[in-house]
Amino acid sequence: MNPVIEVSEVYKSYPMDEIKLEVLKNINLSIEYGEFVAIMGASGSGKTTLMNILGCLDTVDKGTYCLANEEVTTADSDTLAKLRNQHIGFVFQSFNLMSGIDIIRNVEMPLIYAAVPAAQRKKRAIQALISVGLEQRLNHYPGQLSGGQQQRVAIARALVTSPEVVLADEPTGSLDSHNGLEIMNLFEQLNQQGKTIVMITHEADIAAYATRKVIMQDGQIV
Repeated sequence: MNPVIEVSEVYKSYPMDEIKLEVLKNINLSIEYGEFVAIMGASGSGKTTLMNILGCLDTVDKGTYCLANEEVTTADSDTLAKLRNQHIGFVFQSFNLMSGIDIIRNVEMPLIYAAVPAAQRKKRAIQALISVGLEQRLNHYPGQLSGGQQQRVAIARALVTSPEVVLADEPTGSLDSHNGLEIMNLFEQLNQQGKTIVMITHEADIAAYATRKVIMQDGQIV
């Protein structure tokens, strides 16, 4: 089987005043199906830019990126949006939940974009919430949940489309140590069930849950 993620000789820069700020330099990264990879590095190391490229939120200047055997490098914005919805589930540090709707409808959101019928959306959202241990909270709103429970909702939303890859950006950054431990135990369980997880973190104890660590420094993998 080919890798789910294959990045070859990728460069990325951004204009800054009169110069170009080179953020990624000759990045080569291959991630197999079922891996749990932690991408680590200090602020400014390029890990967030790499995450945005892996998540089809940004494009490369030079090099190639294949996601689930699909060439991403030359995709237009509409194709990138489709690839994100089909292949990637996102988990963010700040949860990114909508406070005005209950958690079932929050989890349904990616399925709405994928034009899944309403009855099927609700069924899949409930199944995803049960899978992360929230079967007793199905009628709750985000504001009625703890931080750890809100992050579980965000993970359920990431899982509801059955993506090949879950991209987690500092998933415990807004949580206390107890809730952070629970979330990492959940990620570990998901990985043991075969889910591919790519996680951005700067914390060594969080990265220790991954089966492989990728260290970045000054825009390069070291």
